[in-house]
Amino acid sequence: MSRLYSTAPTSLLRRRSSPTSTSRPSRQAPHAALSAATERARSGTLSPEDAHDIFDELLLQATPVPGRALTGFLAAVARAQACSDGLSLVVALFNRMPRCDGTPVAPPTVHTYGILLDSCCRARQPDLALAFFGRFLRAGLKANNLIANTLLKVLCHAKRTDEAVDVLLHRMPHLGCVPDAISYTTVIKGLCDDSRSQHALDLLRVMAKQEAACSPDVVSYNTVIHGFLKEGKFSTTSNLFNEMVQQGVVPDAVTYSSIIGALCKRGRSKEARQILDCGILKGLKPDIVAYTTMLHGYATEGRLVDMNNLYNLMIGEGIVPNQYVFSILINAHAKCGSVDEALLIFENMHKQGVQPDVVTYSTMIDAFCRNGRMNDAIEQFNQMINMGVPPNIRTYSCLVRGYCTHGDLVRAKELVHEMKEKGILYPGIMFFQSIINDLCNEGRVADAQDIFDFMIHIGEKPDVIMFTSLIGGYCLVGKMQKACRVHDDMVSVGIQPNTITYSTLIDGYFKAGMVDAALTLFREMLGMAAKPDTLTYNIIMDGLFKAGKTVAAKEKFHEMVKSGLRLSIDTYNVILSGLCKNGCADEAVMLFDKLQAMNLKFDIITLTTVIDAMFNVGRIEQAKNLFVAIPAKGLVPNVITYTTMMSNLIEKGLVEEADSIFSSMETSGCPPNSHLLNVIIRKLLKKGEIVRAISYMSILDGKSMLLEASTTSQLISLFSRQGIYHKHKDLLPARYQFFEGDIHS
Repeated sequence: MSRLYSTAPTSLLRRRSSPTSTSRPSRQAPHAALSAATERARSGTLSPEDAHDIFDELLLQATPVPGRALTGFLAAVARAQACSDGLSLVVALFNRMPRCDGTPVAPPTVHTYGILLDSCCRARQPDLALAFFGRFLRAGLKANNLIANTLLKVLCHAKRTDEAVDVLLHRMPHLGCVPDAISYTTVIKGLCDDSRSQHALDLLRVMAKQEAACSPDVVSYNTVIHGFLKEGKFSTTSNLFNEMVQQGVVPDAVTYSSIIGALCKRGRSKEARQILDCGILKGLKPDIVAYTTMLHGYATEGRLVDMNNLYNLMIGEGIVPNQYVFSILINAHAKCGSVDEALLIFENMHKQGVQPDVVTYSTMIDAFCRNGRMNDAIEQFNQMINMGVPPNIRTYSCLVRGYCTHGDLVRAKELVHEMKEKGILYPGIMFFQSIINDLCNEGRVADAQDIFDFMIHIGEKPDVIMFTSLIGGYCLVGKMQKACRVHDDMVSVGIQPNTITYSTLIDGYFKAGMVDAALTLFREMLGMAAKPDTLTYNIIMDGLFKAGKTVAAKEKFHEMVKSGLRLSIDTYNVILSGLCKNGCADEAVMLFDKLQAMNLKFDIITLTTVIDAMFNVGRIEQAKNLFVAIPAKGLVPNVITYTTMMSNLIEKGLVEEADSIFSSMETSGCPPNSHLLNVIIRKLLKKGEIVRAISYMSILDGKSMLLEASTTSQLISLFSRQGIYHKHKDLLPARYQFFEGDIHS
């Protein structure tokens, strides 16, 4: 057993004589000293040096120490808080039990080996545990269930669950042991931990066939249920839950909490609530953990009404909300924009004596910042400091982002400097990148440039992503000269532009009408390390189509195909849309027919584009059939699809079919927007369908939506004193009645 000796550090194996030890036992009373040392180990005040000193004294005694006393001492040492490595110490002491003359300090017993196996198991040392088990067998000791169950646990920790099953079902009788509920549950848990929950269920069924003393209990069922939930097998879990109840095993709080938690994590809070209500009907009183889990599920899904109702139910049951519950409620309302409601909950939290922590304060501050209420945010910031809650990096980040977003860059910079002075790690490049990207997308490129310069000033080094975002901002507002200057600055500091950088510049040139510059840069890319990709070609083709250069766009498409680049659905959408906008709808329909034969997966943009093309080339029935087939393709029509269908049907004189589609739109969960209604009104007026147009105006008015300028202009032209529909003006909704030839709105 030399390897057993090698598991303990030599500093632990040698005799200790620590000068700091104040509890060196008297040689006249080693047994009493052992008892006292055991108590010290249990209280966490016994050091490894003290333990070795005890053994020094025991080795000098002529008579063996009672095995029970020594076993109790080893058990206490194994779990001693003062010993950072209890296993090494226990092994070292165990290996010192034999005296020089071969007689032991105390003969190792079954319990002694049980302690060793358990220590190895807790220290995740299965190989060492199995070595001790072999030594146990060679010692001729008779195993009991404690030893056997610990062995099962060791095998499961070692991921040797098949061996554990074999020991459980076949080997334990040879060891003189009868498997009990702990034996089965240990192996069942090992199988579940190994993602073999079906095998665990099979073993549970074997267990159920044993004697009553070994019948599955709530712990056994909970273990398998948790395993199936972890594997995402909800239907099997549901069946097992019902089986559990039928077998007379009463589900406990752990059962319900496990199922509720798993369902909520997967966005199935409705089913989770059914489980909770089922438990309540069966007399179970959910604890705060179950309620918290359910509240968090509702919050994650944005179901605030259900969340608030459950909270009120929880209060009615006499359960006092803790900080975590309040944080869930506050965060949920804040995310949904209900800042005032979140503030009321926050204030109620104070009234109930629950102290908000930095996370809760930061959540409130973030909510205020996102809604532009910077004065409220800074007031909350000052309050948390006064309450002794120090702000952290998240708190400051919320404020910095808020001030940047709402235009007070000076205050944002002051806060960053304040963080630096307080020794708080200020936000890094990813944080500033996010702000710059948001500002650029809003067209606030001057503010983005200011933040960019400030970031460099405080020592942060922008990367290719940040430079590209800034370039994109300048491209968005049409300032291509400045975009190119940022590109040059980027290269000058040693950062090489990537494909996205060049694609962004090319897109900017096209949007600014600088087609030749875009194509020149594209040609330059072909000789660079950053080669054009699918996105680059999509931008090029889209730009050429929009510039009316259909032939050049087609050439780029063929060039892309030859290059071997992947053609995405976005690529085909660019081609189809470009052909339609350039009077080539027939080509678009032919291309779509070819794509259908290739079993390509379309998106709703593709189908909407093709429906419009089919109407343009007179394939009306085919267009209508394609619209009807949208759900069968796993897609859902959007408001643009409905606008396309209705406007084309009205143009073709099929106004009743257009009305029918409008009705189906409202019932399908896709509410019409202002643009759709304006398009319909204009199309109907053009067709002379005055009554229908006015009915849609009433719908627009009822939804508190406004007429677009082009619709208003058309109405003035048609219903004024000189208009052809002047005599019908009284049919218009009240707010659109004429006065002196004008429309009031």
